[in-house]
Amino acid sequence: MTRTIVASATREIVIGFDQPFCVIGERINPTGRKKLAAEMIEGNFDTVIKDALEQVAAGATMLDVNAGVTSVNPNETEPGLLVQTLEIVQGLVDVPLSIDSSVTAAIEAALKVAKGRPLVNSVTGEEEKLEAILPLVKKYDVPVVAISNDETGISMDPDVRFAVAKKIVQRAMDHGIKPEDIVVDPLVMPIGALGDAGRQVFALLHRLRNELKVNTTCGLSNISFGLPHRHGINAGFIPMVIGAGMTSAIMNPCRPQEMEAVRAANVLNGTDANCTNWIMTYRDFKPAEGGATAQPTPAPVAGGGRRGGRAARAGAGATRE
Repeated sequence: MTRTIVASATREIVIGFDQPFCVIGERINPTGRKKLAAEMIEGNFDTVIKDALEQVAAGATMLDVNAGVTSVNPNETEPGLLVQTLEIVQGLVDVPLSIDSSVTAAIEAALKVAKGRPLVNSVTGEEEKLEAILPLVKKYDVPVVAISNDETGISMDPDVRFAVAKKIVQRAMDHGIKPEDIVVDPLVMPIGALGDAGRQVFALLHRLRNELKVNTTCGLSNISFGLPHRHGINAGFIPMVIGAGMTSAIMNPCRPQEMEAVRAANVLNGTDANCTNWIMTYRDFKPAEGGATAQPTPAPVAGGGRRGGRAARAGAGATRE
């Protein structure tokens, strides 16, 4: 069984088909968040701190950390800012982190200071990216997200996206990187623009699990881009995509409706043994008049509180909600 190991300084997490769904909190990302970008440029990390603590309290398994505040000279500005952001976050919480950048120098700088075994987000099938990122993944012995696009862009043909994923896995193996350290993003398309986007990703996930035997992730909210009541679509998508074989997602854990769907899928998928997490989370839930999404019992902040101090994702429609 494929098992991708990620870790902070004090906590190890396993991503796998027999494990609870891994929720990678998306909020520490200035893409589409002008206020956050402005704060980070000014050296103000109040929102970063707030988002880190809130996401872990809401049930995030990991946190994605992105500092892509500008497209102007990112090779000069992003490495230092990403390092600073990463150090603040790993001083606040004890969950593993995902280092999210399209700037190779920023990824390497962050890997030098990261504690534990972070996830690198990401590499694509582009030759330049493969040759830049895979040696770093091998050098620091970390897992990496493999996004299923290459120099030709994002194909609307799922067979082409599978072929790109297979190419990345094979090239990683050439570098001595095991398939269990490749987490494939099959690229979820917006269902409002591509009517068979759901069926495409479900079919892709079956192939990635059964043929490549790799773990998977996605930008979850891409599926609902452009539609009203996006959280309803996202919540319906979650158990279906988990049932098809998805093992993690970059998403907003502060949306109770979506986290409820994750926890229910874990129960029904048999990865919440004896329904323990469900019971602990919702044991005091009382539905509001007319029904309501369950509001979970607040979780303790991981790590006991403060201990010191990409451009848009390749999938179409990636936005911060």
